[in-house]
Amino acid sequence: MTWDYTKFKEIVQAEEYFEFFELPYDQKVVNVNRLHILKKFSQLIAEIDNNYTDLSDLERLSKYCEALQQAYQVFICSTPQEQKLFKVFNEKPKNVVTLTEITSD
Repeated sequence: MTWDYTKFKEIVQAEEYFEFFELPYDQKVVNVNRLHILKKFSQLIAEIDNNYTDLSDLERLSKYCEALQQAYQVFICSTPQEQKLFKVFNEKPKNVVTLTEITSD
């Protein structure tokens, strides 16, 4: 592996992360779930950074690689609506009456 932590920190596009780690990916999956994959990936990176403070750069990047694979797999097997990573999926719509709220007198 010839990963460079400095180069990793410069990446901004989802595809660049996959290319950096030399991971295969389906462009259609990334196109549809780009923000969700990146959000999940950033959550997993935060967990790694909080739980493993004494890793070398190479060890850290190896864990990040696993995290990207995990984030990608989540959206192969699930939907953004099921994962509810963003606030919009957790809010109840305003001015909407659900069937469970309707009662008969």
